[in-house]
Amino acid sequence: MTYLKRIGIVLIVLPVALMIFLIAFEVFGMCMNHAATSRQTEKLQDNLVREIPDIEIVSVYSETGNLSGTGNHVDCLSVIQFSTDMEEREIERAMSDYYSFDPAGCYVKEIEDGYYSFYLESSAPFPDNIEGH
Repeated sequence: MTYLKRIGIVLIVLPVALMIFLIAFEVFGMCMNHAATSRQTEKLQDNLVREIPDIEIVSVYSETGNLSGTGNHVDCLSVIQFSTDMEEREIERAMSDYYSFDPAGCYVKEIEDGYYSFYLESSAPFPDNIEGH
């Protein structure tokens, strides 16, 4: 009889334990994705300050999640708005050692005269996290 009790307890506890593990893994993935976005944004800001001598940071924005709205994936977005006397091409040339520019994931856009926005989007380390659904 005790043998059947043990099997019954295991059959009840096992699904609960697996659910707790799954939830903990998802929360861990969310934390790691947000940490990756923070690191990406800090690195972008450091690179901009290092390469553009007269930069003035206006705003820093970051977001973690499904940015395109299609598919089940998580992205890391960093957007830094700044002012400088440099031209858009000069900024791209200065930052080309750190980033590969493309129209979808990494680009510099002039907002108004002397004000620019650097947009950087990359895949998160846990791209199939619940945050992307």
